[in-house]
Amino acid sequence: MSRHDYDAIVVGAGPNGLSAAITLQREGLSVLLVESKSTVGGGLRTAERTLPGFKHDICSAIHPLAADSPFFRTLPLREFGLEFVHPEIAAAHPFDDGTAAILNRSIPETAASLQGDEVVYTNLMSRVVADFSAIQHHLLGPLRFPEHPLKFTRFGLKALPSALSFAKRFSGRNAKGLWAGIAAHSIQPLSNLATAGVGLVLVAAAHRSGWPLARGGSQSIADALQNYFLSLGGTIQTGFHVRSLNDLPSARALLFDLTPRQLLSIAGHKFSPLYKYQLERYRYGAGVFKIDWALDGPTPFVAEPARRAGTVHLGGTIEEIAAYEKEIWNGKVGEKPLVLFAQQSVADPTRAPEGKHTAWAYCHVPRGYEGDMTAAIENQVERYAPGFRERILAKHVFNPRRFEDYNNNYIGGDISGGVIDIRQLFTRPTLKLSPYGTSARGIYICSSSTPPGGGVHGLCGYHSARQALKEIFKIKAQEI
Repeated sequence: MSRHDYDAIVVGAGPNGLSAAITLQREGLSVLLVESKSTVGGGLRTAERTLPGFKHDICSAIHPLAADSPFFRTLPLREFGLEFVHPEIAAAHPFDDGTAAILNRSIPETAASLQGDEVVYTNLMSRVVADFSAIQHHLLGPLRFPEHPLKFTRFGLKALPSALSFAKRFSGRNAKGLWAGIAAHSIQPLSNLATAGVGLVLVAAAHRSGWPLARGGSQSIADALQNYFLSLGGTIQTGFHVRSLNDLPSARALLFDLTPRQLLSIAGHKFSPLYKYQLERYRYGAGVFKIDWALDGPTPFVAEPARRAGTVHLGGTIEEIAAYEKEIWNGKVGEKPLVLFAQQSVADPTRAPEGKHTAWAYCHVPRGYEGDMTAAIENQVERYAPGFRERILAKHVFNPRRFEDYNNNYIGGDISGGVIDIRQLFTRPTLKLSPYGTSARGIYICSSSTPPGGGVHGLCGYHSARQALKEIFKIKAQEI
């Protein structure tokens, strides 16, 4: 080996750390991946949180961006045990009258549930989906001049407005409600610019690849990435806590799957004053409050489509959803949160003992919120599924503080690595020509605090590693 112990070291084995390590190792480098916990995965972990035999996804559960990731498509993950399972319906949005709008891979099926907005939805989303392949790698990476400027501009004109402005294209309750629930995955007020872009990316993913889950649990994605990396000759050390650069072996390049706060504590003394100043002012987003349930039977939704959906958005009308999402940014929580509900066992019976079921849900709350949203979340489920509480065998609760204790990247319960608003869309974590390199040569950031942000897609890690390959190793990695 050279005078360095390794060519590259990646700190943090979430989906982006794993992807960065794979990208580097595929070029024949010697790569060490270190992780503070006993298993890899970051947000991709599954555990029996309630009762024996009930497998619960600790953070990420439904994976539209993983199924549609241009980087993951280059990896033979099926050969390493990963199988995506598609519910009969990707997502449902029930209403108080017992009906529901749906999002499915079929545009006509989705449009048929929208009562009066069928033509508008079909025309809008058919164009978005048709253009998406040509512009996806620009949308899901650092800002650069597009290869297809007309298609990129056409998408941008739809994506840059707020989700509320975009919703004015629809006339009916169903389309507006469904759209609001999807766009609320942006975890910010729906009046913010570019929240429409988050919704459009998720809708496009649904129509292209669905909103699947991983058989056996989200941990299966992390395990497949880990095993592929090991098959390439990579090295992993778990239980490895990095508090300073002195804790690490020597390497030509260091990549950190950490947010700016952790990066500053480990390597801040290496950075220029300007870069440190920018990192210190990086903005984190709202938090989440999450519940896992072990259930004695399926969730008894009144709306039949909701019983067959992997994801169910429980928030009512667009007006209700927008009001709640706005309030949390003022430090307040309402009695009727938007609940993002997943029922993995409907499509994947391996998640629970025979005849039993699991459910997973969270709502957005102010960052660092220490209150209890259990009753509010369960009331929203009961609103659309009367009798739900009677089926609860056990539950496990994560408030924002417990999320951060579990994973230091989740600052105040922010699971996205920082707010993804118009100010931090392409310039996360700092305003630089390339956001992955720091001011210190050989030190890179590869977490969801870089473009394209949160979600299980591995693209932050891929783009960061690609820059390190170019600058440090003079290798031009194959572009996806």
